[in-house]
Amino acid sequence: MINNKKVVVIMPAYNAEKTLEKTYNEIYQNFVDEVILVDDFSSDETKEVAKRLDITTIVHEKNKGYGANQKSCYKAALKAGADIVIMLHPDYQYTPKLIPAIASMMAFDEYDAVIASRMLGNSALKGGMPFYKFVSNRFLTEFQNFVIGEKLSEYHTGFRGFTRKILETLPLEDCSDDFIFDNQMLALIFYNKFKIGEISCPTKYFKEASSINFVRSCKYGLEVLWVSLQYRLAKMKFPVKLFNKKGKTLDFTNGLNYYNVRNHNQQG
Repeated sequence: MINNKKVVVIMPAYNAEKTLEKTYNEIYQNFVDEVILVDDFSSDETKEVAKRLDITTIVHEKNKGYGANQKSCYKAALKAGADIVIMLHPDYQYTPKLIPAIASMMAFDEYDAVIASRMLGNSALKGGMPFYKFVSNRFLTEFQNFVIGEKLSEYHTGFRGFTRKILETLPLEDCSDDFIFDNQMLALIFYNKFKIGEISCPTKYFKEASSINFVRSCKYGLEVLWVSLQYRLAKMKFPVKLFNKKGKTLDFTNGLNYYNVRNHNQQG
């Protein structure tokens, strides 16, 4: 808890058995009230490792996708009474040691959302980011900043934090269940005039760290361009479903009692 705000860390997991424990052990528990992991039907022992670590664990009955996993994570965190939610991938690519700093930026009402950027400083390439991903990240970020009219150092990090107000306000159910969910969410945050802060974050790329392949990366890049253009069209008053003020928000009030059960694998 920070400034009387309940801090919940969520982990959208898929085949993270080799990195989950290292990631979890670097979380400063004095600042975090609860850790919740959603296993998106992993084929390895992710849920067993989570259970051994006494992490609140939810298991999808089938693979639903990265975006759908996040939706389950955010519903669980809201159900648990979170004021601040930090999303951390359990693949040990980002350092959990930054959680107190990220949470503090929101706990004292300076920002509504915070992203941990690999592009502030020179940590991305030093940490092993493939050069083609570095170049595409820079290109997509510059394109989005130009079209959206903002100035983030990157839009594609998997380490980010949100206030409860954002998670209850945005129509996240209308977002994709795939990787583009992250990008859609940031666009919605800007569209709804919430404040986003950034913090520099070192990164590590290695065999066990999760990553999408080249083909999926190309698909994601095209979707990023489309999200940006949709944002601009919505700003020009064209009807765009994603930016509909009456879109569907996350419903965490029904059928989620199991999210409060610790150390017990439930279906979601």
